Amino acid sequence: MADEAVKDKKKKGGKVILAICVVVIVALCILIYFLLHKDDGPKRDVVVNEDNVSDILTEIEDGPAAGTYQVVMNSTWHFKDGKASSDNAYVENSKANKNPVYFEVTRSDTDETIFESPIIPVGSHMEKITLDKKLSAGTYDCVVTYHLLDDDEETISTVRVALTIIVDK
Repeated sequence: MADEAVKDKKKKGGKVILAICVVVIVALCILIYFLLHKDDGPKRDVVVNEDNVSDILTEIEDGPAAGTYQVVMNSTWHFKDGKASSDNAYVENSKANKNPVYFEVTRSDTDETIFESPIIPVGSHMEKITLDKKLSAGTYDCVVTYHLLDDDEETISTVRVALTIIVDK
């Protein structure tokens, strides 16, 4: 009789432990689901008006938000010929920024990428840039696409800026 009582207690104890494990697993699944599907709402530009102007100014004074970028570059690059480095090209990752970046220069008419930069740390700059593709003499409308990087060097956002390239010979 005593053996059967011990067996019944073990069965009940096993069922209790199993029930607790199931509850813990379900709770963890629910927690993970809510963490992964957290909705911060859509990110939109804010309209500045008399009611919120002081709040917006305070945010600006606190510095740039993560994922924003202050562009420091000249908008026209001159090249003596299609192989030479530019005598005036300048791109800086301002000390005011929070992320390292790299950028690509793409021709607007053909979407051809004609230059890809290395990663530029915050506070660093590039100058005397030589294009990856040789261009004939002429004026080229281009787009510079900055890729803001996280700590793992993954793109978190991009910024696009117009650029004119002039090749003399």
